[in-house]
Amino acid sequence: MTEPERLAKRIAAMVPCSRREADMYIEGGWVRVDGVVVEQPQFKVADQRIEIDPAAKLTPPEPASMVLYKPAGMPATEARSLIRTENHFADDASGVRLLHRHFARLDLALSLPDMASGFIVFSQDWRVKRRLDEDLERIEQELVVETAGTLSPANLALLNHGLVFDHYALPPIKVSWQSEARLRFAMKRISPETVLRMCEAVGLEVLGMKRIRMGRIPMGRMEPGQWRYLASSDRF
Repeated sequence: MTEPERLAKRIAAMVPCSRREADMYIEGGWVRVDGVVVEQPQFKVADQRIEIDPAAKLTPPEPASMVLYKPAGMPATEARSLIRTENHFADDASGVRLLHRHFARLDLALSLPDMASGFIVFSQDWRVKRRLDEDLERIEQELVVETAGTLSPANLALLNHGLVFDHYALPPIKVSWQSEARLRFAMKRISPETVLRMCEAVGLEVLGMKRIRMGRIPMGRMEPGQWRYLASSDRF
C-alpha cells in the first residue's frame, strides 16, 4: 500500500508542477479523489484514484458574492448560516463554479430588518462591499409590502411624495398597488426601515415586507433560504 501523503505533493508529481501550482489546482476545485472534488491541499491520499479536470486553469479563484433570499423573522447576520451547498439555487445562471472556499470570510454587504424577507448580499469581495456602502443611496431597490388598513388616493399620493420625518422631506419615489393588499415601492435614498414609518404615517399596518430587486439585479425565482452567486455581468 502506498504511504499516505499530502494531495498537493501527489499532484505536483503527477503534472509535474510546483507545489504552489499544485495548491492552485486543488483550491480551484479541479482535483477529484475517487470521483469526489477535494479542495484541501493537505488532504491525505494513498492508493485512491486521483484525476485533474482537463479544463483546469492555474488562476486563483475570484472572491465570491452571493444573493440570499433571507426568510422573514431571521436576523440578516444569522442568515449567513444558510449559505451552504444544499441551499444553492439549482437554476443559478452565474456560471460561477461552486467552491467550498467561497463559504469562508463572507461579510454581510446588504442587510434588511429582521421582520423583512428577500434580497440580501454576502460577499468576499471588498469592491462589492464598498460599492454597496458608498453608492447605496443611488441604487434603486424594489420592495413588495403587504398591508392591512385602508389607503385613500390622497394618502397613496403622499407615499409617493410629501411625507416629512424628523424635519426631513422624503424624496419622490414610486408607490403603487401590486394587488389588493400589497404595495410596490421602487425607491432610492429610503431604507426599508423608513418604509415601515411611511406606512404607519398613512394608517397602514405592515404585515410583511420583501425586497425583490436591487438596482438591475432581481432576486428571481429563489425560495426563502436559497442563494445564488452574483455573476461578473451583474450590475447594481
